[in-house]
Amino acid sequence: MPKMKTRKAVASRFKVTATGKLLRRRPGKRHILTKKTSKRKRQLGKPALVSDGQLKMYKIQMGV
Repeated sequence: MPKMKTRKAVASRFKVTATGKLLRRRPGKRHILTKKTSKRKRQLGKPALVSDGQLKMYKIQMGV
Protein backbone atom coordinates (compact mmCIF):
# COMPACT_ATOMS: atom_id res chain seq x y z
CA MET A 1 0.00 0.00 0.00
CA PRO A 2 1.42 3.44 -0.84
CA LYS A 3 2.11 6.08 1.77
CA MET A 4 -0.65 8.53 2.58
CA LYS A 5 -0.16 12.08 1.39
CA THR A 6 -0.14 14.87 3.94
CA ARG A 7 -3.14 17.19 3.80
CA LYS A 8 -1.38 20.52 3.44
CA ALA A 9 -4.41 22.51 4.61
CA VAL A 10 -4.30 20.64 7.92
CA ALA A 11 -0.50 20.75 8.21
CA SER A 12 -0.49 24.54 7.84
CA ARG A 13 -2.99 24.99 10.69
CA PHE A 14 -1.43 22.76 13.34
CA LYS A 15 2.00 22.34 14.93
CA VAL A 16 3.14 19.07 16.48
CA THR A 17 4.59 19.34 20.00
CA ALA A 18 7.44 17.23 21.33
CA THR A 19 4.98 14.91 23.09
CA GLY A 20 2.95 14.37 19.91
CA LYS A 21 0.04 16.68 20.69
CA LEU A 22 -1.21 19.30 18.22
CA LEU A 23 -1.30 23.04 18.80
CA ARG A 24 -3.99 25.11 17.13
CA ARG A 25 -4.78 28.81 16.92
CA ARG A 26 -7.90 30.14 18.60
CA PRO A 27 -10.65 31.60 16.42
CA GLY A 28 -12.09 35.07 16.94
CA LYS A 29 -9.15 37.46 16.66
CA ARG A 30 -9.52 38.64 13.05
CA HIS A 31 -12.18 41.35 13.16
CA ILE A 32 -14.82 42.98 15.41
CA LEU A 33 -12.12 43.54 18.03
CA THR A 34 -13.45 46.79 19.51
CA LYS A 35 -16.18 45.11 21.55
CA LYS A 36 -13.81 42.45 22.94
CA THR A 37 -11.92 43.13 26.15
CA SER A 38 -8.14 43.38 26.21
CA LYS A 39 -7.96 40.25 28.37
CA ARG A 40 -10.06 38.29 25.90
CA LYS A 41 -7.99 39.42 22.91
CA ARG A 42 -4.76 38.60 24.73
CA GLN A 43 -5.96 35.09 25.57
CA LEU A 44 -7.16 34.52 21.99
CA GLY A 45 -3.61 35.11 20.80
CA LYS A 46 -2.24 32.15 22.73
CA PRO A 47 -2.27 28.73 21.06
CA ALA A 48 -4.41 25.89 22.44
CA LEU A 49 -4.25 22.11 22.24
CA VAL A 50 -6.52 20.13 19.93
CA SER A 51 -9.15 18.21 21.88
CA ASP A 52 -8.80 14.45 22.31
CA GLY A 53 -11.86 13.73 20.17
CA GLN A 54 -10.33 15.41 17.11
CA LEU A 55 -6.68 14.59 17.74
CA LYS A 56 -6.68 11.16 16.07
CA MET A 57 -8.37 12.45 12.89
CA TYR A 58 -5.96 15.38 12.43
CA LYS A 59 -2.88 13.29 13.15
CA ILE A 60 -3.90 10.81 10.46
CA GLN A 61 -4.39 13.63 7.96
CA MET A 62 -1.01 15.10 8.87
CA GLY A 63 0.71 11.75 8.53
CA VAL A 64 2.03 11.84 12.09
